[in-house]
Amino acid sequence: MASNHSAKVALVTGANGISGHSIVEYLIRRPETEWWITTKIIVTSRRQLQSYWVDPRIEFIALDFLESKETLMQKMKIICHEVTHVYFTSYIHDNDFDKLAGKNCPLFRNFLEVIDTVCPNLERVCLQTGGKHYGVQFQESTTLLDEDLPRYCGPGSKSIFYYQQEDDLFEVQKRKSTWHYNIIRPFGIVGFTPQFSGMNEVVPVAQYFLICRELGEEPRWPGNLSTYHHAQGMSYSPSIADLTIFVTSHDHCKDEAFNHVNGDVLVFKFLWKRIGEYFNVEVPSYSSTLDERKSLIDMKEWAMDKAPVWERIIAKYGGNVDSFQIGAFELMNWFSNPTEKITTPYVATLNKARKAGWGRVDDSYDTWIRTLQSYENAGILPNHRQFQN
Repeated sequence: MASNHSAKVALVTGANGISGHSIVEYLIRRPETEWWITTKIIVTSRRQLQSYWVDPRIEFIALDFLESKETLMQKMKIICHEVTHVYFTSYIHDNDFDKLAGKNCPLFRNFLEVIDTVCPNLERVCLQTGGKHYGVQFQESTTLLDEDLPRYCGPGSKSIFYYQQEDDLFEVQKRKSTWHYNIIRPFGIVGFTPQFSGMNEVVPVAQYFLICRELGEEPRWPGNLSTYHHAQGMSYSPSIADLTIFVTSHDHCKDEAFNHVNGDVLVFKFLWKRIGEYFNVEVPSYSSTLDERKSLIDMKEWAMDKAPVWERIIAKYGGNVDSFQIGAFELMNWFSNPTEKITTPYVATLNKARKAGWGRVDDSYDTWIRTLQSYENAGILPNHRQFQN
């Protein structure tokens, strides 16, 4: 099933992000006796790493893939010459989703053009996109979301920059046909990263609960009744890394896209209660007080005057002051109420990954708790045990 037994050199982009960080963590934690373990792991990010790894195989290079191809080739031609497996998780976030294509499409295209030139030993390129590939933010789901569904072409489709990234991947790969590709589509990523901004909802949710606790307020569900009862799949970043390495190290998975979810469904009503128990905060049922379609709390507005409260919490219990980001609370508006028009659940099927032989299952509620504990261990959130009395 494996592609070959030669030494591997991995290139992981976006190492400060949730998925990139988890892929690096996954690679360095596997037994070195496994045939596909890399002899070198090159990691990139636009900024200096927010974390560090002591594994001697790690080699960091700061790269901005929006620079000219000529500049990138000069920086990458030596360090990346032996790369065999590429994992592209780089992403430039903007809370205005219509602006995402403007930077993320050239970001990936530049990168592709360069690695196709400077990596003569290239075997596999893996692009991570996401569940918005299926247009769930614009249309009601009428079926399970599987990898063979046609692209969404209705209103708002121009904001789905994944389509252009995929087309660029197909085009560049066909020039030489010397390497193969994979595409991973996770849904609602949860996991640890030392970087605070971007598509990361765990930290602002934890801060919301802790600030409400400090103020003696109930952590009300910020979305509407429909999203409170909404069921959806979630993706735990260590599990994304597991699937990513699995498919890119097996020949029968080459040139295919794969969904990623944990294997269960998450309901926000149940999650809210679980987080309340974790922080010892009372969470009553809000079913009778929520509007069916309209959110009653704007999280960005709510957060505007809460930084001093977070500083007070840090002074009492520990944590990182700088982790409080207004933009993260603005993004919570979308997480808790992505649209007032869509009311049906959307569920991605894992059948394709299962048939390929990948069998991992994670409890989505447990992954939230594990992620909270990771942020506590990193000193970003205060330890929850201080709130148990």
